[in-house]
Amino acid sequence: MHKYMRAIGFSKLMDKREQQKLVTDIILSATRRSYTSNGDETILAEFCEDFAENMGIAVCGEFDADDKFTFDYFYPYLRGRGVSSYEDVSVERHAEKESYAGVCDDIKVGVSLIFYLQNIIPYVKAQHTNMLPIRGTTLTLSGLSVKGNIILPLVKDEMDMRRVKKASLNRNQLIAAARQGDEDAIESLTLEDMDTYTSISRKILKEDVFSLVDTYFMPYGVECDQYSILGEILEYSKTANKLTGEEIYLMKLSCNDLQFDICINAADLYGEPQIGRRFKGIIWMQGYINYPDIA
Repeated sequence: MHKYMRAIGFSKLMDKREQQKLVTDIILSATRRSYTSNGDETILAEFCEDFAENMGIAVCGEFDADDKFTFDYFYPYLRGRGVSSYEDVSVERHAEKESYAGVCDDIKVGVSLIFYLQNIIPYVKAQHTNMLPIRGTTLTLSGLSVKGNIILPLVKDEMDMRRVKKASLNRNQLIAAARQGDEDAIESLTLEDMDTYTSISRKILKEDVFSLVDTYFMPYGVECDQYSILGEILEYSKTANKLTGEEIYLMKLSCNDLQFDICINAADLYGEPQIGRRFKGIIWMQGYINYPDIA
C-alpha cells in the first residue's frame, strides 16, 4: 500500500483485495483518462479519479497490441493551484517503472527541487514527437503529508515584512549573479552565511529555534522527492473523502518564498490551522508542468 494514501483519506485501506477493487473501480469509472504511444507497440494510459477537492488516485499501465490493459502502479495525488515557479524544469524517468521525476533549480529554495511528475502523458507525448525541450513552461507544486504540526507565527510588523522581503530579493539577485560566476557575489554570500551562522549560534543558547527560523525547506531521508518543511499558512480549508468520509485539511503554504498546496489527513495533524500560523511536517513533493502548447 502506498504510504501517502492516508493523506487523501484512505488511512484504513489495508487489505490487498480492497486495494485491487479500488484500482479496478477507478479504471472502469475514471473521471479523466489520458493516453499516448510510448514508442513501442503499446499505449501508455493513465486513469484518474478525484475523491475530494483536487485530490484523488491515478492508475497507470499499458494497453498491448491486443488492446489488453496491464496495470502497472497507482499513486495518490493533489493537484496544486497557481504557479509555484517559472524556472525551467528537467525530467528523468525512474528506473523501475514508467514514472518520472522533475528537477527545478529555483533560486528561492536554495537546493535543486526534485518532485514526482504528475502529468506524465503530455511529457511522454512531447518526448516521442521530438518536441523537447519546450520553453516557456511553468511549474505547479503540491505536497502530501502523513504527519504535521501547527506552530504559532512569529510576531512581525509591516516594517519587518518589508525588511525581510528586501533582504530576500537582494539574496536572490546575489545567487543569480553567483551562478554566472560573479566572484564578488560569491564572496558576499559567503560572508552573509558566516554572519547568519554566528548570529544564530549566539541566540540559540537563549531562544527557541522556531522563534529564530521563520520557514525552511530541506531534503528529508533517502528519497529525493521528500522534504522537511516549515511554512506559513496563507489559505486553508477542510474537506472530506467522498468514499471513506475521512476529513482532510488543504493548506496553501509560503515556504522560502515558494508557494504551494499541501494536504494532510485531519487525524495526522496536531494543532488547529489558521492563516498566519505555520505548518511543520514531512511532505512528498509532486509537480505539474504547465506546457504552453500541448495539453
